[in-house]
Amino acid sequence: MLFGRKKKQTEAPDAEEAFGLFLFDEVPHALAAERALKAAGYDITLVAPPPHLRAGCDLAVALPRVEHVGAERVLVEAGVHFKEWVNDVEGISKICDLVTTVDFGEWLMVRSGNMKIVIEKATGTIVNTSGGGCPDIPYLNLELVGVPLEDAPRPKELGYTLCGLMLDRAYLEVKAQLEGGATE
Repeated sequence: MLFGRKKKQTEAPDAEEAFGLFLFDEVPHALAAERALKAAGYDITLVAPPPHLRAGCDLAVALPRVEHVGAERVLVEAGVHFKEWVNDVEGISKICDLVTTVDFGEWLMVRSGNMKIVIEKATGTIVNTSGGGCPDIPYLNLELVGVPLEDAPRPKELGYTLCGLMLDRAYLEVKAQLEGGATE
């Protein structure tokens, strides 16, 4: 099959557990929150907020609502600005991320959101990145194209936009594909 679609589902430890979201005005704030909360030991997930909650950044941090107060304290102490906390978001216990993989024989392309990364399978070299309209994409392209995947920095560490984050998810998936297995 030329086109392979993979639907990833991340399930909460207890699917019945109520989740909530930290909402942000800007992508860098969401990424900073992810770093701070993971460093503090929280099991969080970056997600797209439901359409009715989007007002700026299209990223949110999802976590069990019982961890809200402690997580908020971590964000405040780390100086991470968040717009608001939303309790009991319906359907947040199952988060879907659609990733598309296309095998062109010599090359493997993985798309996440509107971002794509293409690898030459024989050498593991990144031959192209494309998609998105965020301002950090040309820089990411310059830093990644022509670099072996094993030596390439993660796009999330270089970029600061939603496009950069989607390219990072594609990067992780192509890495997993080349290492012989699909990601969770």
